[in-house]
Amino acid sequence: MTDPSTPFGVPELFELPRERAEIAPGAVHVPGWLDLARQRELVLRCREWATGPVPLRHVVLPGGGRMSVRSTTLGWDWAPYRYLRTGEHKRAPDMPPWLAELGRRAVVEACGEDSAEARGYLPDTALLNFYDATARMGMHQDKDEFSAAPIVSLSLGDACVFRFGNTQTRAAPYRDVELRSGDLFVFGGPSRYAFHGVPRILPGTAAPELGMKGGRLNLTLRMTGRAAAAR
Repeated sequence: MTDPSTPFGVPELFELPRERAEIAPGAVHVPGWLDLARQRELVLRCREWATGPVPLRHVVLPGGGRMSVRSTTLGWDWAPYRYLRTGEHKRAPDMPPWLAELGRRAVVEACGEDSAEARGYLPDTALLNFYDATARMGMHQDKDEFSAAPIVSLSLGDACVFRFGNTQTRAAPYRDVELRSGDLFVFGGPSRYAFHGVPRILPGTAAPELGMKGGRLNLTLRMTGRAAAAR
């Protein structure tokens, strides 16, 4: 007997499992990579970083626009569009070795342990973005780094629509992917400089057990290549 309250009689809580997918060459989505315990741990760490020596702030772009996302960094300070040390001493907290190792394992998970992307991958900076329900991220390329190593993206909290495009233009073709708390997204190789953005947050989609009142946290781990470039 079917349930008339749901389409096709499918029970309301029924959901097909989300599958690992290559969104474009070199761009891999791994749903649910972080279990709930690791997500909770990362949320607590993010709260520490968000109120640390470089607290979350709305970055003002060179043209005068203010980003709706609030951001901070680990490892290197970041200002549009460069990584830097501020003053005599750097202000950003050090990149924790355990977080760098998590980034390495993420690339191994997405690309394979013997892949060119995984060999020698050791991120030296992390960008922490917080999206409230109205925040957006326009289509852009991650090209401030001197390294073409992959970008690792970890999602926590409310789900979002992640728009992943092409390397030539902000316009179509692109593909929209729903990123949920615990999801991993890695892009490198032919997709390293693909335009990407977040056109929408899906409020109220985070598990209550995560301990967040709302919003989305996104950690992106990167190899800046900055130290090598300075030599």
